[in-house]
Amino acid sequence: MEYTDAIGTPHQADPHARIVSLVPSITELLCDLGLAGQLVGRTGFCIHPAEVVRAIPKIGGTKDVNIEKIRKLAPTHLVVNIDENEKPTVELLAEFIPNIVVTHPLRPRDNLDLARLMGGVFCREQAAADWCAAFEAEYALLRAMPPGRPQTMLYCIWQDPWMTVSRDTYIARMLEEIGWSMPELGEARYPRFEWSSELIAQVDGVLLSSEPYRFTEAHADALEKQIGKPVLLVDGEMMSWYGSRALQGLRYLRELAQR
Repeated sequence: MEYTDAIGTPHQADPHARIVSLVPSITELLCDLGLAGQLVGRTGFCIHPAEVVRAIPKIGGTKDVNIEKIRKLAPTHLVVNIDENEKPTVELLAEFIPNIVVTHPLRPRDNLDLARLMGGVFCREQAAADWCAAFEAEYALLRAMPPGRPQTMLYCIWQDPWMTVSRDTYIARMLEEIGWSMPELGEARYPRFEWSSELIAQVDGVLLSSEPYRFTEAHADALEKQIGKPVLLVDGEMMSWYGSRALQGLRYLRELAQR
């Protein structure tokens, strides 16, 4: 049986795959599907589950990988993501890795296809089916909540320069599940912006993510005083990590909607 990835490439199931993952959230999913023993390389940002990934060799970051180190690991499969990994790097790795599995979840329910793809290609179909059932149960609980008041929230991922996310991102579509939308700030996927009275007037509040920039409660308190709108520190992993962490992310969304 063949399994098709995010760019339409078909993959055969391979129970003996040697996997390098360049996607932290998918590294966690692969471990949870029982594939830690076949992961021969991961990035330094692949930190979950901590006690498991400690034994998996690091091969650099999501964008600055060590090509020669990966070559020596002799992987048969490379797992990448369109947003997180750079195409030129992936093309270099494709010169000696036979199978490049490309992922691109854009909304919460894309996690179902992601789990089935990983479970199918790496022969963990039952584990993937069990994970999907758990996801469906969590998602049903989220959808059963009474709808809240629609709000426009500015989700900040960086400062100096200030940056946010567009509506066409996984984070934005997570927030859509509880009726929160992003302001329109142009066509960039991760727009830069300047604080202005016009921007502040557009939003009901601001969300400061704990990653990739390490915003803290101190940042939130200072910004709230500056702009006069509610500012909330949110867990970036819960909002942006698809795969395994999406289960906790759905629960986190329920809690966020009630705050």
